[in-house]
Amino acid sequence: MVVVIPRLLRGSLGAICTQAALLRSTPSAFRYLTRSSVMKSKRRPDHLERTADVVRQEIFLHIQTTEGLIHQPEGVHGLGNKGSSPVTSVVSAAKVCGVASESPSVKRLCLLVADKDFSFKAGQWVDFFIPGVSVVGGFSICSSPRLLEQERMIELAVKHANHPPALWIHNQCTLDSEVAVRVGGEFFFDPKPTDASRNLVLIAGGVGINPLLSILRHAADLLRERASKGQGYEMGTVRLLYSAKDTSELLFKKNILDLVNEFPEKIACSLHVTKQTTQITADLRPYITEGRITQKEIRDHISKETLFYICGPPPMTDFFSKELESSRVPREHICFEKWW
Repeated sequence: MVVVIPRLLRGSLGAICTQAALLRSTPSAFRYLTRSSVMKSKRRPDHLERTADVVRQEIFLHIQTTEGLIHQPEGVHGLGNKGSSPVTSVVSAAKVCGVASESPSVKRLCLLVADKDFSFKAGQWVDFFIPGVSVVGGFSICSSPRLLEQERMIELAVKHANHPPALWIHNQCTLDSEVAVRVGGEFFFDPKPTDASRNLVLIAGGVGINPLLSILRHAADLLRERASKGQGYEMGTVRLLYSAKDTSELLFKKNILDLVNEFPEKIACSLHVTKQTTQITADLRPYITEGRITQKEIRDHISKETLFYICGPPPMTDFFSKELESSRVPREHICFEKWW
């Protein structure tokens, strides 16, 4: 069976939209997302509505599934430019090859995507199609592009919610479950080898760590490539500022600290907890600050070579993006994504 989903019609979006002119003018290493007006409807928009203006991977792919037809959402029958051949956005089959609890409220999925045409940039997300579930999920990839290149796998981390795709992942998903995925998003870090060296400051709130962990892992891969081959992109420093309710909800702690220890002169992290009620373990204590990420911490890392990536709840992303703008950080150096 072949399932082809045409490109989403470009329309108004309530949360974040892409300014095409800005995308054309900014360096390839980053993309700047801007805010647009909030939707008037009281109904909470779903993932496809919120991201209707966001670019998807556009290439003809074929998928096979033994679990039935992948649902094709309504309103996705765009035909591209007048007089041209239809432009389609398509999905790739994926099989669940790992399921684990990353925290009390977050499940981590490992997906095998055999299709060699499927690719993504560090920081992007996937539309997540589940056979028999009419609602399409949207989840950021937290693994690096290198893992996909080498092992044809991607990782997602999904917080429990009363949203059909999240409920399916937490309650029904098992090893060998078949789904389909489609890459989207302009929030990414993808420098070319000849691009100017940049420092990164990654600001994460809760499950907003996912795309930033992908970027952090990609930065580590670039550092390894430079060290082993003496060529490739020259990565600057990377600073992760990550806030969660308590240490149990700080996702991927070990992975993050392993990278800090592997590259002590290049990668650093500050982990914040806002409602910690238990004793902090000795291995985490050097990295933990009790309380929210502060404006001073952000200002201390401002420089003309630094890009800021922010992902978390809308109030958090609004606050820090406005704070950076008020500190005269160029708008094109402030990249953010909001998740509901």
